[in-house]
Amino acid sequence: MTLEFGIRYALAIAVASPFAAPTAAQTWPARPVRIIAPFSPGGGTDIVGRFLAQKLTEQIGSPFVVENRPGAGATIGAALVARAAPDGYTLLLSAPEMSINPSLRSKLPYDALKDFAFISQLTSGQFMLASHPSVPVKTVKQLIALARARPGQLNYGSSGAGGINHLSGLLFELTAGIRWVHVPFKGSGESVIGLMSGQIDFVFASTAALVGPARTGKVRAVAVTGPRRFAELPEVPTIDESGVPGYHVTGWYGFYAPAGTSADIVRRLHSEARRALNSPEVKEKLAHTGNEPVVSSPEEFAAFIRVEIDKWAKVIKDSGLQKID
Repeated sequence: MTLEFGIRYALAIAVASPFAAPTAAQTWPARPVRIIAPFSPGGGTDIVGRFLAQKLTEQIGSPFVVENRPGAGATIGAALVARAAPDGYTLLLSAPEMSINPSLRSKLPYDALKDFAFISQLTSGQFMLASHPSVPVKTVKQLIALARARPGQLNYGSSGAGGINHLSGLLFELTAGIRWVHVPFKGSGESVIGLMSGQIDFVFASTAALVGPARTGKVRAVAVTGPRRFAELPEVPTIDESGVPGYHVTGWYGFYAPAGTSADIVRRLHSEARRALNSPEVKEKLAHTGNEPVVSSPEEFAAFIRVEIDKWAKVIKDSGLQKID
């Protein structure tokens, strides 16, 4: 047997053999997969994460478990994933804070573009401005009038300093010409609890977190932040149509793995996420929370994040918001 023939024979056996080494995606997952939600339980990220985890568990036959790691404007949970082994067993489901933090935080413990493998954007949605029922405000115009009569005395809560809900309130302050006080919580769920208990006057939070309390009268829905009304509460107007023209804030959720994760695993996760989001039951659940499925390729999602980072960098600069250490 010549050397050349021997090499060709060995290569042919390696390709054809049923015992050839399997790809990472074929052996994954061999144990439960963690999906890190960097906000507290009860908020929109947590709710959407549990929808996805339940469906992925059903589809793949291995447990996907949501683990809440709130704090520091979603940076604690994101940093945990950035430092995790790139083996497909620690994933991140996060919100627009991933595109805000690079411009807002001076000591970000990760690089938002380099330290993650982008899997897919998952949804697009909006937020809601709600008040405690004791506050004499039912409309945006009434809120503006009250805030101008009592400058600096009204307050609003958010999921945390520098988060999308905080910036929603800051943008409202700038565009409506009012002054009010920001009260940060550790997550959207906690801010909604704070509103229901009367600790704060108003809140910007996800429609997912507020639709239930609004329907039961525990909070009063004043307006939504997107370009069109929320189908689950069609009587609630947008902020734009309520007297603050041009005000639009939309939200989204995205799916990530640590940088260096096998391309096979990323492709498998993208395929399974697309399958989950296209299922009728998940579509219906998302619709009830004001979210629409959006399945983008990893490349499209990475490009989307770059655009979002540039957009929020301009808002932060124009508002004069101080960076957070």
